[in-house]
Amino acid sequence: EKGNDERRRRRRTTTAAARKKRRRENAQGERWSGTEKSPRSTTSKGGEGKDRVASKDSVDVNQQLKRDDLIEYIQGGCRPKELWRIGTEHEKFAFRLADKKRADYDDIRNILNKICSEFHWSPIMERENIIGAKLQGQSVTLEPGGQLELSGAPLETLHETCAETQSHLFQMKTIAAEYGVTFLGLGFDPKTTIEDVPMMPKERYKIMKAYMPTRGTLGHNMMFRSCTIQVNLDFDSEEDMIRKARVSLALQPVATALFANSPLMEGKLNGFQSYRRRVWDDVDPDRCGYLPWVFEDGFGFEKYVDYALDVPMYFVYRNGKYIDVAGQSFKDFMKGNLTAIPGEIATMQDWEDHLTTIFPEIRLKRFLEMRGADGGPWNMICALPAFWVGLLYDEQALAEAEDLVSSWSDADRLNMQLNVAEKGLKLQCAGRGGKPTTMQSLAQDVLKISRGGLQRRGHGEGGFLDKLQAIADKGQTQAEDLQFKYNNLWQGNIDPIFVDGFM
Repeated sequence: EKGNDERRRRRRTTTAAARKKRRRENAQGERWSGTEKSPRSTTSKGGEGKDRVASKDSVDVNQQLKRDDLIEYIQGGCRPKELWRIGTEHEKFAFRLADKKRADYDDIRNILNKICSEFHWSPIMERENIIGAKLQGQSVTLEPGGQLELSGAPLETLHETCAETQSHLFQMKTIAAEYGVTFLGLGFDPKTTIEDVPMMPKERYKIMKAYMPTRGTLGHNMMFRSCTIQVNLDFDSEEDMIRKARVSLALQPVATALFANSPLMEGKLNGFQSYRRRVWDDVDPDRCGYLPWVFEDGFGFEKYVDYALDVPMYFVYRNGKYIDVAGQSFKDFMKGNLTAIPGEIATMQDWEDHLTTIFPEIRLKRFLEMRGADGGPWNMICALPAFWVGLLYDEQALAEAEDLVSSWSDADRLNMQLNVAEKGLKLQCAGRGGKPTTMQSLAQDVLKISRGGLQRRGHGEGGFLDKLQAIADKGQTQAEDLQFKYNNLWQGNIDPIFVDGFM
């Protein structure tokens, strides 16, 4: 550990001038001129950024990458607090109302073409197929089973985030209705079997689909039958990133419980409150799940880079094509030793791509990504960034959250990670001082901290937590509401869910 500390000290010293230069560029807004550089341009499942533009400060494409280059790339995301932004992403299922089947690519293509013609978005194409659309820093993209994702623009306030969400949903719902399509904001498809989900015509998904069963049993469920809400947030230094990463990883199960709404699968109850979260436990142990070493001494940019280097690759993008290198090593790629493309050397764009194919509960790129929540309707979409912004963008709130989780043991954290998907707010867990409590009580404590953080921001954003507060105070998740309706109102028929306001 002393050696690691010394290496970090030397790196900070030798890169001080580079960091100052980047901060000057950031202050001029250059960090937002690309795509992977903004805290929103990622995808949950497919490892794809909105556009394929190399970073301004990438190394020369013909120069062999070194480990320090990869560390410097992530470190380049540090930016002063006045330039912190909020990047929100949310996915939704598209269903045909007539037969309650998932919308296929023909349906999705019609919707994407219409949003371009009616609302002046620009198409994103893969060969002859439209696979998304973009407008003013936002992008709509396709997940493997036709789930539609909005990756929002980097915004300053939650009011802007919610306005963006409302505008997007209005456009999408208006157009979809013309084609007999509706949307569901849930964490897991409540009706469709895995065999009946249509697959979108994106080459990277073919590679992932073939590789997933070699690493776990539920990878296809993640790809084709899950949806999430995520938020991407900034940090101003390595130390700030470490603090935020530890708090957010420790409290990710609280978000999972508050947003849990996926108790249904193939028309029946599945025994979980967040089956989406359960699925992630059996996708790929190399790239998914809980990262206990985040809480160990020595965690920082270097440690995350070493972790990412050990994660096997999915693909390499060259000349407009995705080349299958699933299971091969990025370290070998840096040396030009991939068997599929011998002699081809990794570029910084390849590193950016590789980072998007790693799926832990929190993900580090040039920002931190919160990944623990089920998909949801519009008021829950606004609530997710509010929850994390309140905790992480206010110094007092961050310190209070650190104090709350500081006495938790590895076993305490692991208990929450492993059991929250089933138990939700009823989970027995550690609270303040490590004392036994319930997830409901813990959620109330965390929401109090988050609300204080939002109030001190001074933008009048506290109201975005009201839906979560109601869930925590009642002690009943959305999943439990659905379980009650299924058993008592719908009498085992889930079709009413399509007209019950879940988007």
